[in-house]
Amino acid sequence: MPTVSAIDTPSIAGDKVMKVAIVHDWLVIYGGAERVLEHIIDLYPQADLFSLIDFVSEDQRHFLRGKKPTTSFLQKIPGARQHYRKLLPLMPLAIEQLDLSAYDLIISSHYSVAKGVLTGPNQTHVCYCHSPMRYAWDHYHEYLREMNLERGLKSWFARWQLHRIRGWDIQSANGVDQFIANSQFVAKRIAKFYRRESTVISPPVDTELFGLETRRENYYVCAGRFVPFKRIDLVAQAFAQMPDKQLILIGDGPEMDKIKAKASPNCTFTGFLPPDKVRDHLSKARAFIFPSEEDFGIVPVEAQACGTPVIAYGRGGALETVIPWTGQDSGTAPTGLFFDEQTAQSLMQAVLQFETIEDQLDAVKICAHAQTFSVAAFKSGFAQTVRAAPGTRDIRSPRKVRLLPLKLDYPW
Repeated sequence: MPTVSAIDTPSIAGDKVMKVAIVHDWLVIYGGAERVLEHIIDLYPQADLFSLIDFVSEDQRHFLRGKKPTTSFLQKIPGARQHYRKLLPLMPLAIEQLDLSAYDLIISSHYSVAKGVLTGPNQTHVCYCHSPMRYAWDHYHEYLREMNLERGLKSWFARWQLHRIRGWDIQSANGVDQFIANSQFVAKRIAKFYRRESTVISPPVDTELFGLETRRENYYVCAGRFVPFKRIDLVAQAFAQMPDKQLILIGDGPEMDKIKAKASPNCTFTGFLPPDKVRDHLSKARAFIFPSEEDFGIVPVEAQACGTPVIAYGRGGALETVIPWTGQDSGTAPTGLFFDEQTAQSLMQAVLQFETIEDQLDAVKICAHAQTFSVAAFKSGFAQTVRAAPGTRDIRSPRKVRLLPLKLDYPW
């Protein structure tokens, strides 16, 4: 597929260049959503960037391509840098205060409230949806448990706020002309919660940075933010019961102490590592462990780009990025295997099974599978979808947005 670095910006009435705005939820770290944002900016280098807050450190700002984002009033709230997630009740209001009235094309990079920017009938809004906000929808009860908000006055306040946000979330979806989902899993959630169809375009993975490595060392690796839903704790717990196997855990976060308490001496904690160090660990591991249910999951694809097999929890985006070993000839080369339950015992069984079939997994074929998620594939698909979005070619044309039947009579 040809490399797409930047696209020709559509014009209005054949002469005026279309003004483009890119909206991202918040800018704090260089994570998975920010990798996608980086390549969207590459496609639209002339675009202006907006975000609720911008606290990205100087050593990570490369992905912004020199842009200084316009932020909301949340940027000036004392303590926002450390406690921005606690400002969730204010985020719908804050995102609506960003003035985008001067722009013709708005691209939102959304996993919380970014799609809620206000747009008019002569503007086109394309939303790349990493996920509908998990904590307000299907992870609602899990979120309350993890935040110790199951009982008491704080619990009822949190439930009331999330109830209001769900209504706003549905209503703000009406302002989107074209949804793009990062996986079939997310597309189903968009259809479920917003009653909208979407085009699926997988996130870009810099597969060219992860060269094929056929030489393996005797360790397993798991990487990610140490937060509850990543379930890195069950990986530490599982390997504590397999003291003859070596595990490297890459990352950091609020769950670090809890995870260390469950780990044994055969587990090595590295903290956050630069990309080249992560790549080195991924390329030489026997397998990459992916224990969470995620909307897509970029790191498993990066591991496969090195030829490294993946042992993944068989839910969510992993079902779309990992080809499981089944013991039968399906005509497609397997790239790993799944475990069925999000428990240490189920993961242990998967690791033991992996070691019996490890020789049947071809590193060259695993690497080839990862190339289907390349940056070039993302940029080409994204640019084509934006060009075809309602009103992009002629910003004054009538909208033709197909809605799925909405059966909810939701108060907002």
